[in-house]
Amino acid sequence: MSSLLQIFHVSFPGLGINDLEISRVAFELKLFGRNFPVYWYGIGYAVAFSLCLLLALRQCQKAGLEKDDILDSYIALMILGIVGGRLYYVLFSLDNYRGNWSAIFSFRDGGMGFYGGVIGGILAICLVAKRKKINLAKLIDFFAVYLPLGQAIGRWGNFFNQEAFGCNTTAPWGMISEGTAAYLKQLGPPHDPTQPVHPTFFYEFLGNMLIFALLLYLRKRGKSDKPYLILATYLLSYGLLRFYVEGLRTDSLYIANTGIRVSQALSLLMVLVSAVYLLVILRKQKDEQIRKES
Repeated sequence: MSSLLQIFHVSFPGLGINDLEISRVAFELKLFGRNFPVYWYGIGYAVAFSLCLLLALRQCQKAGLEKDDILDSYIALMILGIVGGRLYYVLFSLDNYRGNWSAIFSFRDGGMGFYGGVIGGILAICLVAKRKKINLAKLIDFFAVYLPLGQAIGRWGNFFNQEAFGCNTTAPWGMISEGTAAYLKQLGPPHDPTQPVHPTFFYEFLGNMLIFALLLYLRKRGKSDKPYLILATYLLSYGLLRFYVEGLRTDSLYIANTGIRVSQALSLLMVLVSAVYLLVILRKQKDEQIRKES
């Protein structure tokens, strides 16, 4: 973009929605004689973290956890989640930083990998659980419920940045703007910058909200007493969602010089591991029921 304050005119022609004016900058703060832009992307993350923390604090005692443990976990989760997300992106985009390694620390220029954030967050929870002698499965399953909610909110930052969209589509909800056109023009054929694209950010928003509802349902039904069942359900459902969405996106990170998308490979691994674990749990549950009836 030529300017931080560039206005995008976003249209959904098939829905009769045209020229919605959006900007990646929500507002500017003037401090010490300088203007500091506040981005919608950052606001989205702040809202996501705050809402998930508020809900976690309200429900933690029902899960046998203390509020202090939740706060300590959240602090560690935020720090290692951000560091992990950045390292993940940099690791698979090293060519962008050769000769300018200091740019790795320029978070305001963008570049975060969701899966890296998840890995960092899980590591943070493991460290807190070990230090405070909390049952790891209980803590991870508790936080896993709120992860898709935070993702769903955060994805709207992609809309305001006009990024992380998919390939061309004839679906009625196809999206087009100066941002999509400029990016597809850089990619070249077979992408057509004059045609709408899949709003994949919205696919992830809807999918994550459904996953959040599913995990809440399982917890209310008392399924969270089985270790890592909530986490496994999240990994399976989000893995399927992300595998599909990633296949539509035009900005995927790839493994070295292969045509393998990193996020699709990780999604497939998540699905396989979690599916095996869930099948084992179901088998044990069935065996227990047979023993009780015999």
